[in-house]
Amino acid sequence: MGRIGLALTLAGTAALLPGCFAEPVACPAIGHVAGVSLAVAADYADDVASLRLKACQDGICTEKDLMLNPGATAVDQGCTPDGVCSATSSPDGTLQGFLELPALSESPLQATVTGTSPAGIALPLRTLTITPTGDYPYGEQCGRVISAALTLDEEGLRQR
Repeated sequence: MGRIGLALTLAGTAALLPGCFAEPVACPAIGHVAGVSLAVAADYADDVASLRLKACQDGICTEKDLMLNPGATAVDQGCTPDGVCSATSSPDGTLQGFLELPALSESPLQATVTGTSPAGIALPLRTLTITPTGDYPYGEQCGRVISAALTLDEEGLRQR
């Protein structure tokens, strides 16, 4: 191979090198608050006036009265011919609460829920041990998100 062939080979190789390096990927500019979310099923929501959630993990317990907000579901409103899509929010009859746990990990977590009915009567004490789950919803380059989600209904407490 002559000098011209070597020069062309080197130039071709140099042109391909940028394809060997990963392009930086932007992560969404949203924060994640670690904690336990609790949904009260729609068919049980009328029986609940207040709830208190206690979560214990790795020997540390956090407990607070939950602020219960009406839950909603997204309703697809379709797309226009030029590809613009939209959705709206519609109440679904559930109640939603959240307990912040900044040190949430994937080790077992014991959740205990107490509360009162609208008549002021104590609701049954519910306890469940769950394992929070981790995922990379925005790709591995954006970090791991750990979450724990519970549902409370007439039958009891379960992991979502």
